[in-house]
Amino acid sequence: MSIKTMSITDGQQELKNLRELDVQTIGAVYDQYFSEVYRYVLYRIGDQTLAEDIASDVFMRLLEAVQDGRPPQTSLKGWLIGTASHAVTDHLRRKYRRPEEEISESMPDRGPSITAEVDQREQNRIVNDAYTQLTPEQQHVLALRFGQGYSLEETAATMNKNVNAVKALQFRALAALQREVGEVDYE
Repeated sequence: MSIKTMSITDGQQELKNLRELDVQTIGAVYDQYFSEVYRYVLYRIGDQTLAEDIASDVFMRLLEAVQDGRPPQTSLKGWLIGTASHAVTDHLRRKYRRPEEEISESMPDRGPSITAEVDQREQNRIVNDAYTQLTPEQQHVLALRFGQGYSLEETAATMNKNVNAVKALQFRALAALQREVGEVDYE
């Protein structure tokens, strides 16, 4: 039996055990995929606490889907990332409908220069603002490619697109980011 066949069989067995609500499998799935789902959400949202909450919600949705007889059929990882994408979109819609004012946090002086910290925060804010101007599909491809480190093939499979479509989408997303960030006067 080849390694690829074994991993497919293991994945199928994992899905079967998950459908049977096997406690050890549920724990193993959580341990195996939580950090990846969390990184994806964090890359899209930018808030660690909120990313933990949304990532945990994704696993609650998985258990609910399994209990309701709607478990993932083929790719557990794809289902989790897809569900995380939907959860992020839901969050962003709610945030857009009810904007929240950010409260500035006072941070102790741990770095050598407060100016460098302010400059870095401003650059991060500019990039985050530019990122929010992208379409959800462009955000999704950048989150998968750069936040998750997915290959073009993995990204294409997750997004149900061909590799060339992912390349074009990524190119357009990066060009749009460059245009947005490039228009900023840093002085």
